[in-house]
Amino acid sequence: MSAALRDVRSSDWASASGSAPVVAVLLHGYGSNEHDLTGLVEPLGLEMPWVSLRAPLEMGHGGAAWFEITTPGNPDPEPIAETTDAVWGWIDEHVSSVARILPIGFSQGGFMASQLLRTRPERVLAPIILAGFVLSAPQPGDEAVAASRPAVFWGRGTEDRVIAEPAVARTASWLPLHTTLTERTYPGLAHGINQAELDDVRTFLAAHLPS
Repeated sequence: MSAALRDVRSSDWASASGSAPVVAVLLHGYGSNEHDLTGLVEPLGLEMPWVSLRAPLEMGHGGAAWFEITTPGNPDPEPIAETTDAVWGWIDEHVSSVARILPIGFSQGGFMASQLLRTRPERVLAPIILAGFVLSAPQPGDEAVAASRPAVFWGRGTEDRVIAEPAVARTASWLPLHTTLTERTYPGLAHGINQAELDDVRTFLAAHLPS
């Protein structure tokens, strides 16, 4: 799998990305594209360089995916490793080696945000997992994550029928054991993001980003 992922970048990317201490990485959901989550930048108050990456698997009609859905909520580890390496390949090429990565992902993108944390936790700051979940297989950084217990935001709707229940249960078990978790559920919300969640994420970022 090529690491040459397509992307959309913030207007200040060329001047700011080389010296910024934190760079936001937006990771869209299944069947969407790199333009989808750019609308979160303003409501979340992201005052940093950001990039929105396009997933590597083309689905047609403008959509893409980070991995194929085989067993819902339980993807195969090998393709996940390849996709995670592709994202890190893009980051290694385009982001300063001293910058921390702030991953913000929805659905499959939320899953990928957790993968960045679980593979190279020293590079990741305060992941935002929106309607996502974690992989069942152990990952290279899990022990380091458990030792440092980084801040993580995990939000989901109570009416979300897209993410399989075993994946939700797995995530509800794994995250509190490995991270300093801020968990929020939103009554009546299906597989999406609402204003209450945006407000909660903004509060979380204000607490955990460097001033």
